[in-house]
Amino acid sequence: MYQSQLPYPPVQPSAENPYYAAAMLDNIGGQISEMSAASLYFYNQLSSDSWQEISEAFHEMAAVELHHLEIFGRLAMGLGADPRLWSTCGCLNNRCRYWTPAYLSYKNSLEDLLAISMAAEERSRQKYLMQAAWIEDENVRDNLHRIAEDELLHLQILKGLYQKYVPQA
Repeated sequence: MYQSQLPYPPVQPSAENPYYAAAMLDNIGGQISEMSAASLYFYNQLSSDSWQEISEAFHEMAAVELHHLEIFGRLAMGLGADPRLWSTCGCLNNRCRYWTPAYLSYKNSLEDLLAISMAAEERSRQKYLMQAAWIEDENVRDNLHRIAEDELLHLQILKGLYQKYVPQA
């Protein structure tokens, strides 16, 4: 089980809103984003092939992150934005920043793979909860809270794998 048992809310923002759309675009293509999570987990799945349980966990979590990517893309569209893999946050000269694999931290040790993934899940979860605190559209908030539930579950799974496979000093 790699996603919460709670149902996902429908994706039905109440109206277009450029501020909310910018937040959703950052969730799609920012440094802390679903594209970053899915890409990192793809790499980690391949890098952890020697540990079948861990490799499978990264594969399954990547699939959930891709579902989140779709939800945020649909939210961005409903809020009036073009759902490219980019972020309007930190735009220079009115130009958006496209997502880049340079956002990822590629490590080979099992300890680092798991530690970096745990930190990324916690950052994503906190980001979504912070967005939900200022966004007034109930549907967008509900989707952010629901996705944060999955991120918490991923964090718990990763912590369990870390405790099981990484020798404690």
